[in-house]
Amino acid sequence: MKPSYWDQAVRTLSRHDPVMCALIRVYPDFHLQRRHDAFTTLARAIVGQQISVRAADAVWRRLLTAINPIYERKAFPKLLPEEIIGMDNDALRCAGLSQRKSEYIQDLACHFASGCLKPRSWKKLDDETLIKTLSAVKGIGRWSAEMFLIFHELRADVFPIADLGLRRALRMRYPQQCENVETMRLFAERWRPYRSVATWYLWRSLDPLPVEY
Repeated sequence: MKPSYWDQAVRTLSRHDPVMCALIRVYPDFHLQRRHDAFTTLARAIVGQQISVRAADAVWRRLLTAINPIYERKAFPKLLPEEIIGMDNDALRCAGLSQRKSEYIQDLACHFASGCLKPRSWKKLDDETLIKTLSAVKGIGRWSAEMFLIFHELRADVFPIADLGLRRALRMRYPQQCENVETMRLFAERWRPYRSVATWYLWRSLDPLPVEY
């Protein structure tokens, strides 16, 4: 379902930013959607660390096939922590995960299986507190936590400045105003409280393939 704030965000961004208005017009019928449960979303974020959207999608499909071939035929399969725990590192590596990512995704699975992570309580946490909670897990840094806030929690005002795709899009669309990370951060203040929405459209400007986790 469309986030409750989306239509208002689109109107606000379009009214105050001509570049953003043009991007929104290119994708009038698209919006951010929650695709997975909490564990699957975080596992997908680990897979996508430091690689392109297309590369991450390819690795993710191979991982799904390695876990259960039927998953590859489902649009948005729900993974179980126990399925990851039951796989050895060789199987994860054959799916395309690095040694480090294999360790990260298994550690994440252990946190969920043991009950150390309690997604039902996260709705009460503000963005920074939830980022800190998730970052305590091995392999979940700020970027991965921010992806989770955007794509699973559907938080409206997340700005993942460490994301290379976002930086590239900012330099392309706002070359005079966004020369470096600090100017990008300051420039994005104009999009509050809808920086997640602006980020989503900037990602789409680079690749028509929807960014999903």
